[in-house]
Amino acid sequence: MTAPNDPQPSAPSTSIVVLTLARRVEAELTAALAPLELTVSKLGLLGHISGVPGASFSDLARMSGISVQSVHGAVKALVAAGLVQDRTARAGSASTIELTPEGTRLLDAARAKVSEVDERLFGPDADPAQREVGRVVRATFSS
Repeated sequence: MTAPNDPQPSAPSTSIVVLTLARRVEAELTAALAPLELTVSKLGLLGHISGVPGASFSDLARMSGISVQSVHGAVKALVAAGLVQDRTARAGSASTIELTPEGTRLLDAARAKVSEVDERLFGPDADPAQREVGRVVRATFSS
């Protein structure tokens, strides 16, 4: 029991709770993707390239929340790693960026790792509050 002058516990901040959970999810994903030599950012970029055929560098920047210059650098690194190719890479023309077979294989392996993290953090054996968050997110964003 609290004394009359003791501060009452406040309701948790939604922003802080979501941020804390997001950091945990990112840490879990980072660890799961490390054996694939993949980061969360690179996974996102590969996913955007796979999911939006013909996306421009500007489109990829907008979807990824980074600058066009950063996307150019990231795509250049993905090309060097053999994960994507730019079929029309020449100055002044629109790019046609697509996954290579190796990029597709890596994206599939990464998606399996993401599913494992989802199961661990939001599946039947997870903390009840996190299970509920997972249920709500799935219900809100399912088609």
